[in-house]
Amino acid sequence: MQLAGVDVCVAGAGVTGRSVAAALSDMGARVTVTDADATRLARLDDLDVRLVPGLDAPPGGTRLVVTSPGWRPTAPLLTAAAASGIEVVGDVELAWRIAQQRPNPPTWLAVTGTNGKTTTVSMVESMLRAADVDAVACGNVGFAVLDAVLAGHSTLAVELSSFQLHWSSTLAPAASVVLNVAEDHLDWHGGLDEYAEAKGGVHGGSATVVANMDDCWSATLADRHAQADARRVGFTLDSPRPGELGVVEDLLVDRAFVADPVHTAEELGTLADVRPGGPHNVANALAAAALVRSIGVSPDAVAEGLRRFTPGAHRAVEVAEVDGVRYVNDSKATNPHAAAGSLLAHPGVVWIAGGLLKGASVDELVEAVAGRLRGVVLLGADADVFAEALARHAPDVPVRRVDPGDDEPMTAAVKTARELARPGDSVLLAPAAASLDMFRDYAERGEAFAAAVGELSR
Repeated sequence: MQLAGVDVCVAGAGVTGRSVAAALSDMGARVTVTDADATRLARLDDLDVRLVPGLDAPPGGTRLVVTSPGWRPTAPLLTAAAASGIEVVGDVELAWRIAQQRPNPPTWLAVTGTNGKTTTVSMVESMLRAADVDAVACGNVGFAVLDAVLAGHSTLAVELSSFQLHWSSTLAPAASVVLNVAEDHLDWHGGLDEYAEAKGGVHGGSATVVANMDDCWSATLADRHAQADARRVGFTLDSPRPGELGVVEDLLVDRAFVADPVHTAEELGTLADVRPGGPHNVANALAAAALVRSIGVSPDAVAEGLRRFTPGAHRAVEVAEVDGVRYVNDSKATNPHAAAGSLLAHPGVVWIAGGLLKGASVDELVEAVAGRLRGVVLLGADADVFAEALARHAPDVPVRRVDPGDDEPMTAAVKTARELARPGDSVLLAPAAASLDMFRDYAERGEAFAAAVGELSR
């Protein structure tokens, strides 16, 4: 990909847009950046690029458009580019093409799925570093993929969203996994099938395709998208068959990357090594282990990486225990599938839920966890949807609503949850929805929860 002297239009002036614009400018491209938000666009005025607000079509002479992940395919700029025969790619596709031009391209281990992506890529990074590999987690985790490529790391643990995969066409990682698929971002993709297919695209060029055998979509997408010569590996929370990783009693074991998968297995650690606990995080650990084992990381390094791993903020973090009640912040549970994993890790829960559902249904979630609910506190734009599902599937569970006009809705939610909880219960913030109706992001929502819990302890 020769970019010197090429006219490139960058759609979006956020974190991804800045990374792409700066890199392209350094490579000698003539860069135009556009965004509907003029204030955000102005933050790029330190770069040697042209800033134009609100473009609906690429400037004359444009030969490539690089879009930020959140831009929908129906955005006027992107449809105009396609109609003019101008290629549109995402930042990940751009990073992949640039990486392939390097004398020693980095090894990519790619992770996607509805839930668990950040935890899994962070586990991968920890395992690789335990094996003394120069590795970094990047992608949808705060460190842009292009920045990681340009920094020269030898191995990348890449978290990929369905948006990024939609705009990737030649990606061919050393190994890839779709952790799971459940309803999310349906408003962007148009339906579950389209969303799942975007996820499955991660396998198209992979040398090793890893599938969650406990998730129908994951297994189906591996079957559908794996190349004929790709190595196939599964993982399961049950005892593994040959070619799989799984759990035997309290051990994580490998029956895939061993000399004799039929008769032997390797121990990769114990359930106690997985933090935070819970079936969903054991599955994440097995997925991470499969990815690193595919490139030769030893069982000892896998186990050591798990022990060194530090869970990210706002992911099933216990904030405090007050009067015998545990207060747990899982603000990162931004869809029903993620919330289910979190709720099922607690026997008795007062659930704080609500926000923007992005087209997802919560009936299946409520039905699955109804027996664990001591009470529910609802807040946010789609509180009515939650209330209706609770009335259908958990009619005896007390439900409280936070007044939309409350100046401190999270403080009110925590105080109400305290009234519903009894010693031995957990008050769990696992909203099952996005945060943007009330908060800047899930992190601010989690911080508000932690601050409100802190007030209870005083």
